[in-house]
Amino acid sequence: MAEGVELPEYDEFGHFADNAREAGLAWSGAPVVRREDVVVEGERISALVWGEGSPELVLLHGGAQNAHTWDSVALALGRPLVAVDLPGHGHSGWRSDGDYWPVRNADILAKVIAELAPDAAGVVGMSLGGLTSIRLASRYPHLVPRLVVVDVTPGVTLEKSAPIVAFVNGPVSFPSFDELLERTITHNPTRSVSSLRRGLLHNARPLPDGGWTWRYDRLTPPGGMLDFLPLWEDVSTLSAPAMLVLGSTSGVVTADDVAEFRRRQPASRVETVDGAGHSVQGDRPVELAELITDFVFGVDEAGR
Repeated sequence: MAEGVELPEYDEFGHFADNAREAGLAWSGAPVVRREDVVVEGERISALVWGEGSPELVLLHGGAQNAHTWDSVALALGRPLVAVDLPGHGHSGWRSDGDYWPVRNADILAKVIAELAPDAAGVVGMSLGGLTSIRLASRYPHLVPRLVVVDVTPGVTLEKSAPIVAFVNGPVSFPSFDELLERTITHNPTRSVSSLRRGLLHNARPLPDGGWTWRYDRLTPPGGMLDFLPLWEDVSTLSAPAMLVLGSTSGVVTADDVAEFRRRQPASRVETVDGAGHSVQGDRPVELAELITDFVFGVDEAGR
C-alpha cells in the first residue's frame, strides 16, 4: 500500500539525484537544465533544455506523459538535448479542439525544434511521440537526420494498447495523492514505487480541495484513438535512417508491425530491450540511452 505518503514542496529540478541512483548512474552534481517556452500560432509549447551547448537530440514523450519521463535517459546520455512537453501535456498549453494527434503535433513541433534544436542529430519519439516523430521526419526531413521510434508503429490499435488506454482513460481526479499512486502502481507492475511517485509529482497537480488531477488534457476521441494506418505512408517516405526500439514485455507492437516497418524501410534497425514494457525509457533508461548513442552518434564518434 502507498498510504501515508509525505509530499514535500514540489521542486521540478530536485529529483535528478534520485533518477541517477535508481538507474545506477554516477552522480557528480545537478545537471544544467532549464525550462523554455516557445509560442507557435498562439500555442505555448514548453520544453526542458538540458546542457549549455547546442542541443544534439530532441526527445518526444508518449500520450499522458511529459518531458520528465526522459530524465533518467537524459542523465545517461550526458549530452545537450531538448525534451518537449507535447501540446496538451506537462507545462504546454491545452487546445480547445483537443487535437493532440501526430499530424497537428508535427506541424507545431517543427517550429519548436527549428527554434530550440535546429542542428539536432536525431529525434527520439515514444508512443504518441513516436508517431509524431514519424510524421515530423516525413514532412520536415531537414529537422530529423536520424529517427528513433520507441515501442509504436502506425499499426497500433485499441486492442494492442488496451492496458495503457485503460489506465489513461481512468478517473480525471483523485481524492488524494495516495489513491492516485495506488492506481498507478497497479497499472505499472514493472516499475519501482519510488520512480512512479516521482513521475506523478511531475505528471499530476494538487487541487484546492486537497485532491489531485492530471497535468495533461484528455486525448480525443474519448475512450479511443484515431486510425493511425495512414502514417504507414509517412514511414515509406522517410529519408532518415530509422531505428525501432521495442520493449520485450509490451504488446503494442506485433511481429506483423515490425515486418511492415521493415518492408517500408528495409534498412531500418530493430532492437528489443529485455525487461522493458511500453515505456522503455522508464523501465530501462540506461539501455535505451546506449542504443540511442550508438545509433545516432556511433558512426561519427567511431571516426574521430
